[in-house]
Amino acid sequence: MGFRPMPPVSAWTHTGVRAGFEVLFAGPTADGLVLRGHTTAAEGAEAWSVGYRIDVDHRWRTREVRVEALTAAETLRVTLERVDDPGGTRWLVDGEPDDRFDDCVDVDLESSAVTNTLPVHRLDLRPGRACAAPALFVRAGDLSVEPIEQEYRLREHTPDVLSLDYTAATFDFACVLTCDASGLVLEYPGIAVRER
Repeated sequence: MGFRPMPPVSAWTHTGVRAGFEVLFAGPTADGLVLRGHTTAAEGAEAWSVGYRIDVDHRWRTREVRVEALTAAETLRVTLERVDDPGGTRWLVDGEPDDRFDDCVDVDLESSAVTNTLPVHRLDLRPGRACAAPALFVRAGDLSVEPIEQEYRLREHTPDVLSLDYTAATFDFACVLTCDASGLVLEYPGIAVRER
């Protein structure tokens, strides 16, 4: 499945679960792509602002993620780094190995509509075929990290639109994601809608 190049600038309005706005700046690196973005939102009684930098290799495997969250109480930071060795993939969380994430390839930021594009580019998506995409899930408010079980199943693929069944069994959540030809989410029901 081929994708169009990532646009240099994209934006989403976050609606439903929270009210907010997200911007993304994407650009090439020597051996992959960097995604730099920011979401500012109010969710219930809380408000937060989360900035991120995601470095992926040419196969769309996440190499490093840096996240910073601002809340009324504090500024928080977390760094996630993938390390490949003969024994498989390991993850460092703020420099410390965490074997809960050994089976994960992707990172999913609760604050972002962007991170679904990582497995969408990486997986071999075919109609009716379920593709597992376990990930490190980073909470928006406190940047805590936990494993999440996710699955993608291709519903429809046209030159302009990609429609996917998405499930996150960890949270008993399911929806239909609509993406554009570059693999970025156009509509994430109850979460976000693409503006640009």
